[in-house]
Amino acid sequence: MLEELLSKSEGKTLEFKENSHSLQKIIQTIIAFANTAGGILLIGVKNETKEVVGLSNILQEEEKIANAIADSVSPLLIPSLQFCSFRDRDILIITVPYSPNLYHLKSKGEFAGTFIRLGSTNRLADAHIITEIRRLKEHTSFDQLPDCKYSLSDFDFELAKKYFIDTGKVFTETKAKSLELLTTHQSETYPTKGGLLLFGKDRDRLFPDPIARMIRFEGISKNSAIDELENRSPLPQALEEILAFIRRHTSVSASIRDTKREEIPQYSPIILREATMNALVHADYANHRSPIQIAIFDDRLEITNPGALPFGLSLDTAISGVSQLRNKVLGRTFRELKLTEHWGSGLKRMVEACEQQNIPLPKFEELDNFFRVTLYPKLTKSIPTASWQKPIFDYFKKHDRINAKIAQEIWQVTRRTTTTRLKEMCNQGLIVDISTNPKDPQKIFIFSKKS
Repeated sequence: MLEELLSKSEGKTLEFKENSHSLQKIIQTIIAFANTAGGILLIGVKNETKEVVGLSNILQEEEKIANAIADSVSPLLIPSLQFCSFRDRDILIITVPYSPNLYHLKSKGEFAGTFIRLGSTNRLADAHIITEIRRLKEHTSFDQLPDCKYSLSDFDFELAKKYFIDTGKVFTETKAKSLELLTTHQSETYPTKGGLLLFGKDRDRLFPDPIARMIRFEGISKNSAIDELENRSPLPQALEEILAFIRRHTSVSASIRDTKREEIPQYSPIILREATMNALVHADYANHRSPIQIAIFDDRLEITNPGALPFGLSLDTAISGVSQLRNKVLGRTFRELKLTEHWGSGLKRMVEACEQQNIPLPKFEELDNFFRVTLYPKLTKSIPTASWQKPIFDYFKKHDRINAKIAQEIWQVTRRTTTTRLKEMCNQGLIVDISTNPKDPQKIFIFSKKS
């Protein structure tokens, strides 16, 4: 287990601490893990070099930390505390489960003591985040809330009927309520936030900020824009308009197969649609002033939506296929309209589609309170791996670790060259060394799994 954790980098769900001297920061990390997506904290490992230094009195450390959690955190939080040994060095592994429960420091209260995880850092939660956590605790999403500033006259029944007729379905007020496009609040019927996003009239009045901002840049940087367009359309219409903008600014090549001309778009239409749909359904619309951004460059296409992954999800779990809807009304309605065919994670489907079509895999990033998908053209060539690295990768297909002696035997080079090569692979992030100090003669290397 320890080697598996050390093969990863610090991130949203993982942190290393050399010792427990900074107890307050450890408690903040535990709170942040519990509020965001769960996580694991290793104490006894240097955070930059990953040297396993261990704890001199692990039982005392465990008791100190367990007491601090019980005394400092509200509501009650019970993480798992385990011991692990590496060459006579004791490591404390703290596994923190996720729960939408607004964990905070007792001494500070909810508004000054609630922490969340952004990347590999702990951040104090603002009022917007605290409100979102409370909604999750009540199993309510932002788009399910009634918007009492508006009335039924602000909901475009004719537009909704048109989209439902196109799928062979009848749209009525009863149907609208079942999908939570409309809801009853204090004996009155109001459109929900999601209902207005999907089928609201007078978009400039309802949403003065654009739903999406689309830009085609010249070259591979943001220095010069060729074309720019803002979109304020109802979401089902926005989907098609965004895809049309992308088609207009990306190329199509052709090939001849069996005397027939076949057009090959620069980006797979299936993956483009999935990435755009993912942004529309999972954007944080409570943050009105941050539109979805579509940026097209010569070498890539970036789709960035406000809102990191929903609380409870890490990037690894999302890519593996686990899904959690941030906007329940939008998700259900898009599926009802057959604009999306599946439940589950769009990230996994994008990866699978790229693998099936033998095109470069997308890049997924959480950037503070934003989530970005970067797609690459079909013709992008991967950077070739140095030829001397291949036999080491082949070795890792059958073994979970390697040391300098084995690497030297594989390469048939001098010890000095072996050391240089292993260090270069570590610097490239391809492998990770596990040791008790930089000159540890028993140092081992494992395959890197970046988190």
